[in-house]
Parts: sequence; structure tokens; C-alpha cells
Amino acid sequence: MRHSTTPLVTTIKERCRVCYTCVRECPAKAIRIATGQAEVIPERCIGCGNCVRVCSQHAKQVQSAAARVRELLAGGAPVAAMVAPSFPAEFTEWSDGQLVGMLRALGFKLVNEVAFGADLVAERYRRLLEETKGQRFIATTCPALIGYVEKYYPQLVGALAPIASPMVATARVLHRLHGGGLKTVFIGPCIAKKGEAASERIAGEVDAVLTFVELREMLRETGIGPASVEGSDFDPPRAMAGGLLPVARGLLQAAGVAEDLQAGQVVAAEGRENFVIALEEFETGDLDAKLLEVLCCKGCITGAGMSGHTAHFSRRSRVSQHVRRRALAVDRDRWRADMERFADLDLGRQFAANDQRIAIPVATQLADIMARMGKFTPEDELNCGACGYDTCRGHAVAIYKGFAESEMCLPHTIEQLKRAVRELAVSNEQLASAQEALMQSEKLASMGQLAAGIAHEVNNPLGVVLMYAHLLLDECDRKSQLYNDLQMIAEQSDRCKKIVSGLLHFARQNKVLLQPTDLADLVARSLKAVPAPEGVTVGVEIETGDPAAEVDRDQIIQVLTNLLSNAYAAMPHGGAVAIRICGDAERIRLVVADTGVGIPKENQAKIFEPFFTTKQIGMGTGLGLAVTYGIVKMHRGEIGVASNADPAAGPTGATFTVTLPRKGRQE
Repeated sequence: MRHSTTPLVTTIKERCRVCYTCVRECPAKAIRIATGQAEVIPERCIGCGNCVRVCSQHAKQVQSAAARVRELLAGGAPVAAMVAPSFPAEFTEWSDGQLVGMLRALGFKLVNEVAFGADLVAERYRRLLEETKGQRFIATTCPALIGYVEKYYPQLVGALAPIASPMVATARVLHRLHGGGLKTVFIGPCIAKKGEAASERIAGEVDAVLTFVELREMLRETGIGPASVEGSDFDPPRAMAGGLLPVARGLLQAAGVAEDLQAGQVVAAEGRENFVIALEEFETGDLDAKLLEVLCCKGCITGAGMSGHTAHFSRRSRVSQHVRRRALAVDRDRWRADMERFADLDLGRQFAANDQRIAIPVATQLADIMARMGKFTPEDELNCGACGYDTCRGHAVAIYKGFAESEMCLPHTIEQLKRAVRELAVSNEQLASAQEALMQSEKLASMGQLAAGIAHEVNNPLGVVLMYAHLLLDECDRKSQLYNDLQMIAEQSDRCKKIVSGLLHFARQNKVLLQPTDLADLVARSLKAVPAPEGVTVGVEIETGDPAAEVDRDQIIQVLTNLLSNAYAAMPHGGAVAIRICGDAERIRLVVADTGVGIPKENQAKIFEPFFTTKQIGMGTGLGLAVTYGIVKMHRGEIGVASNADPAAGPTGATFTVTLPRKGRQE
């Protein structure tokens, strides 16, 4: 049999915030999350309306029948309004007569209570339980429950009670009374009724279904209100206890069947979780009741087609009050006569399986999906429900079915976010380091150009000045004032020559000649070239079994020479220098630590800048560490410093660490 796949509920995508609340509340798991959007799957939806009820963003849109009803009312055939017995819980601001009057003003020729159809249905259930032996039934007054059984428990279709719903029963009563040309419109709180009316099994019996929300919209659009109409009563036949149908266990009371806990003949269950559990136990036989009366919601008074937010028990109370009031006013003899009049009315109903179950993935497939969500051990399965599924495995099965995405796992997403933040922090540090290195390289490049210009423009005239200064010194009387002046000229010229020489050396550091080198040997050669001054001790520790690396020997000796010279200069009153060689398979480190005066924090960021020096005038050019920095960077290495210049904070001193790759790359 073909089942209708017209979507009862759709998603307004621009409103959907993907909170997974609809996924969590859908008992049929008929909502697919795709590309960050919740989408109702029509063929799986049972129309319970839970998703509509719980969506705080109003992103779920119910299929509207307003246009179809306007078309019916504008046609030539008479139209009957069949009002669900839950209406007292909805239209609290109007009397019964005002509501009926407004419906007649809309164009309905007849206005009837579905509660009478509920009376007939309740009587059929009573007779079913009395006349059948050894057979168990599931009540079929809830269309969402019927859809759930047909789709997800097709093996239980045979247990569905073959009795039509009160809506269909009322339609059949009206067609007998007023002929087959009568059009019928059901008005109630249930979205699933739209699907029931569209079913081929009852095709043509109910022409349209309006929710209470849609009715209010139609009244508002037409400007019809209680003040503009004349009060009127419902058309016969009148109802009795059938008005209790929208309340949980109302059908049982209307049928005069008690839920006897001792006898266990009848069991009632309602709500999203309870009805599923009841069906599971009914299937296994753990629940051996003769009749299982199940509602997918907590009674029709909580249907998604209700417009208000009145408290649940307040709604129950209003329905009960209405039934009591009608029972006092109804002509019981007339009611009994009507019940006998329609005792032979066909209230039969057939059902057909519409299996929507999907095979569960095998263990290996499930394990792969769980791994994508970061679930490798049972301890990783938090079963927090944030994804909308009760368990992590349920979520994994939904992913296999194509209904969910692994990103829906909130703990896993949070962990991925934390990992991304950590990686971003590392990248940010690397970027900052690269930016700093780039700025330093730009400075070094500028200095290289400057050095080349100085070499060309200054070196030759400086040599002439120096030569003539020395010639004049040789001819001048050592005791004269002129000799001292000439000596000052010669000394300062010598200093200028050293600066120019340093700049020339700095400018020429544009490539490296790599070759396998024993760094321990380079340290020894550097210590010979720059012996420690009096009062300074030097210790060397080799903490690696292989102190070799591919480096430019002369340039690394210059690095060590510069670091040792600075260390000695920082200890004018003596101290100790510790040199360590350590590393791993990929990189090797040279560490030069001294116990000198240390480098103030405000200067540590400047020490690799050209011409920056803390030494007295004439004691340094400020190029040593800049040259060192350039050499290290050309070796694709790193140089860092840690220093303390505050005796109150601990021992003073500075530690320079040069990290070089063992395998170099020729530039």
C-alpha cells in the first residue's frame, strides 16, 4: 500500500539554530542533520509534533490546511466542522456558544463535537474486550501511535485494534445523517490528524484538518470575533463521556473500562518515552495486558496544534469541567437513542506496515564511526545526550543511517576546539617568531647595504688618515701636547677601522659552507682563541654521544667567540662560564651560560639589533650579537636568551642557547 509522504512539518532554515532539541524530542528519529541544518524526513515522521512544541526559535512549520478549507467553504457543497473534544482547553476566553457562532460565521453549515464519535469508539472498545478471547490489542485512537507502529514496529500491525478514530467515526456519522456530498473539516490540536486524513485507507472521509492555531489565524484574518456573532449550540448528536478522550486514560473511562492494576487487563501509557517503552514490552510479552492504550503525547490537550501555554493540569481541569457541565445539560434518553441508532455503523479500520527501519551497522562499521567521534573505549562514551541521541552508539547508528553528523557530539567538538586553539596558539607563537626574525632579517639586510656603502666610501680615506697620523706620531716629540692629540687621532682612527671591518664582515655573511663538523672541537678551538680572563673559570659538558653537525666551521667559531667574549665582559670581577653541547637526532644545541651581571628585561628584546650595546663607549661596536643572530638564521637555527639581572630575584647571569639542525641545507 502507498503511504503519503507529504511533509507534515518542515524547517524554516533561517531560524534553525541547530540546538538538536528537535532531534532529542523526536521519538521516531525522523530529523536529519545535514550541513548544519535540521530537516524533517517525511517518510519517517509520525506527526507527533514534539519538534514543533519544543523549538524555541519557531523554526518548525506545520503544513497548513487553511487554503483548502477556504476552498471548501467557497464551494457549493455544505461543510461540517468537527471540533475535537480538547477545545475547552484551547478557547478559554470564549464560551461554547461563541465558538460555535464564529464557526458558523466562517461558513460552516454544521458544527459538531467529535466527542460523540469518541462515545461510539469507546463503546466499540468495550465490546472488543468482552467479545475477543486470547488476543491482545493496541488502541488506535492516536494517529501518531499508529504511524509509529506501522513504521517502526511493523510486526505489531496485527495487534492494532481494528477500530476507527473518533475523528473518522464522527465523519461517518455525519455522512450517514447528511449524505455523502457533505464535506468535513476536523478542527483539533493534533498534527498527526493531517496525516491520518490523507491516508488512502480513509480517503475522502475527512476533507481537511485544521489545527486550533490555524483556526485562530482564519478568524483573525476574516475579522470574526465573539462580539460580531450570535451564540449557537453544537449540532446533534450530543456527546457524553467521550469528551474525556483528550485526557490521558479518558478513552478507558468513557468505555467504562478500568485500568485495574491487579487484573492487569488494561494498561495506559503516554508521553514520548513511556509509549516507546510500553511498545517494547508489549512486543516481548513482558506487558501481558489485553489492551494497551497509548498516546504519543501526554494527552491531546498537549498537542502541538494548541496555541496557548496554559499549565497541563489547568487544561485537564477545563476539559473535565466541560464534560461535567454537558452531562448535566444533555438529554440522556436522546443520547442513548443516538448510540443505538449508530450501533451498526461501520467503525472498522485497517492498517498496513510501512517499514522504515534501517539495518544496524556491523561492529567494524560502528567502531569506525565511533572513532571519528573520538570514542575509542567505553570510558569515552559519555552518553550525555547533547547530540539529541540518548547514547553515543545511538548517535553513531544515526550517522551510519545518514541522519546525523559526527560534529553533533558536543564533548568531541569541544575537545577539537581546544586542540584547534592550542594549535592556533602554537602557530601564533611561530608566526610571532617568524615576524620577529623577518624584522631582524630586514635590519640585517639594511645593515649589509649600509656596510657595503661604508666600505666603499669610508675605508680608503680612513686608511689615509690613519697612515698620516702614524707618520706624524713618529716625527713628533713625545713630550709635546701635539703628540697626545695625534695619538688620540690614531686611536680613534683605529677604532673606526675596527667598526668598518666589523661591518664588512657582517655584510659578507650571506651564505654558509656546510660540512660535517665536530662541535666539541669547535668549542675547544674557540676557547684557545678567546682565553678566559683571570678570575673566570670555564667548564665544558658534552651531553650527547654524537656532537657532530653540518655547519660552517668558521662562522660557528665566530658565534662561539662572540658569546664567550660577551660572557667574559659581563663578569668583570670573576665568575664561571658553562658550555654544554646537547641535542637529539634532529637538532643539536650549544648552551653558553655565565654568572655575570645579567641582561635587564627591557634590553633583552634589543640585544640582537645592530649597534645596540650596553658596553661603555669604545668597548664594543654593538655588532657581535647581530652577526651571531644572522649566522644562526642562515643555518636555519634558533638563538634564545634567558637572563636575570636582579639579585633579589635569584642568581644573576645570562644563558644563550643556539639550536642548529644536524643536517644542513646548502644556501
